[in-house]
Amino acid sequence: MKRTLSILDRQFYANPDVVEVSRELLGKVLCTRFDGLLTSGIIVETEAYCGRNDKACHANNGKRTDRTETMFGPPGHAYIYLCYGIHHLFNVVTNRTGMADAVLIRGISPLDGFDTIKERRGEIADKNLANGPGKLTEALGIRTTHDTHDLTTPPIWIEDRNHSIKSNQIKSSPRIGVDYAGEDALKPWRFTTSIF
Repeated sequence: MKRTLSILDRQFYANPDVVEVSRELLGKVLCTRFDGLLTSGIIVETEAYCGRNDKACHANNGKRTDRTETMFGPPGHAYIYLCYGIHHLFNVVTNRTGMADAVLIRGISPLDGFDTIKERRGEIADKNLANGPGKLTEALGIRTTHDTHDLTTPPIWIEDRNHSIKSNQIKSSPRIGVDYAGEDALKPWRFTTSIF
């Protein structure tokens, strides 16, 4: 497999500042290789979730369930859960074991394997192929069965392909769909860029 030297290493994910990791993931490339088919996309939208003092986080203040157990594991692993019983949502665990920080990948701009992505998504306009957390996992073939996967190795990994993003090209806003979190719902921990 080419470009293995650009795969993000464990140290990238071990950053104790989940908000910073969320910003730094913009411009990185989320890749999958299933059945010999490479698909990928530039990350253009993320959301940070902190395992402490963040009511929007599934594992806030040590809430451990079968679903959230992955969040308490080591950094650089995939936390994938089912939303509304149909959408497989892909997150990356950050910080260190026991902290339960994670970044939700909300949107990508497709790169490799465009024909495969189109086939997986069906009759969908190109601009809507992967502009949502459930859409991008379908586009890349990611499912809840991949929960706990080590993101430093295939078949799911994130690469740095030197896509440079300036701070003024990143927009921050409140996270989506977390109104239940009260004042924590107002935290500007959703990050987007439109340069890709």
